[in-house]
Amino acid sequence: MKHFSIFVALGLAAVSVAAQAGEQAVLKTSERHQQDRRLIQLSENDPGTWLTEYEILTLVQQRTPFMDITDHPPTLGVEQLIVADKVPAETSYHEEVQRFIDDLDTTNMQENLETFTSFHNRYYKSSWGARSCAWLLERIKQIAEPANDRVTVEPFHHKWDQFSIIARFNGTNPDLDNEVVIVSAHQDSVNMWLPDFGRAPGADDDGSGTVTILEAFRSLVDNGFEPERPVEFHWYSAEEGGLLGSQDVAKAYNKAHKDIVAMVQNDMTGYIGANGEVFGIATDYVHLKVTNFIKKLVDTYADIPYVETECGYACSDHASWRKYGYPSSFVMESAFDDSNHYIHTWDDTIDKLSFDHMKEFAKVDIGFAVELSHQRE
Repeated sequence: MKHFSIFVALGLAAVSVAAQAGEQAVLKTSERHQQDRRLIQLSENDPGTWLTEYEILTLVQQRTPFMDITDHPPTLGVEQLIVADKVPAETSYHEEVQRFIDDLDTTNMQENLETFTSFHNRYYKSSWGARSCAWLLERIKQIAEPANDRVTVEPFHHKWDQFSIIARFNGTNPDLDNEVVIVSAHQDSVNMWLPDFGRAPGADDDGSGTVTILEAFRSLVDNGFEPERPVEFHWYSAEEGGLLGSQDVAKAYNKAHKDIVAMVQNDMTGYIGANGEVFGIATDYVHLKVTNFIKKLVDTYADIPYVETECGYACSDHASWRKYGYPSSFVMESAFDDSNHYIHTWDDTIDKLSFDHMKEFAKVDIGFAVELSHQRE
């Protein structure tokens, strides 16, 4: 009995120590989750809610658009930023635009996308995400090399390892050097169940947009594009994390008092929906005049019709530019409800996409870049 009592006492002591250790572990885990919380905005006037990474991932699984405003809270006065109206109502430079369109090659898109999707994923916090953006940067530099000083290519670094990339055609008119035209896409991908380690080829979201604007960029370089205004091509990091990369870039441009003539975001350009091949143009949370000009570009330079669609608040990187007072627009592969339902999974693969469809978007991107690069009376 005596020995039994000792064993009981020792056992109870061990249980007590284990319980205390478990309690400490729970507290540490709770503290870590609290520290990991991010301020997430779901609508334009939403002050934001602090969510854990798990709760944020649930939004991704539900295809609920969101903006992570932890490092970019709403700034008083930004919404009142006045940007001069330099977007025309009609297209004018048809022969010049067509010269670049005629050189578009879907083989280039396919080869680039095959390499881009070969990375296990392109999640902005993973080692693969860092390696994929390094490959993309080198690919863009290779394309830009013949242009010499006409084009600069630079990484835009963030707090995480995957950087954004900015390729700039320098303008020929010094008086217009601060007036920038932007064509963009996002380079990262995500597996909505296992973001850090899961397979996420991201062929459509947004590998398609990435190689679409890359091919437009290549044609402009190879055929001697010399814009009056600077024209920039952007490949953003961390869109899937809540538009983190594009918010950093837009904030920097706002702080530098850059005048953005217009920007267009290409997010998912490769999938043909059940309702047939169309050009999806977002009509919510966008700049009306830029959006109307996109419609003119589709009518003039594309071989497919457009449909108007709504995608919700913060559905892609154009929302970051709108947040900082700039005229932005958004194009996608179809109406939002008819878009690719394989995104954010291991099954977002090339075999489901049409490179001819992507080419239609490259045509419009070239039209956007060339038409808006000119100063009009």
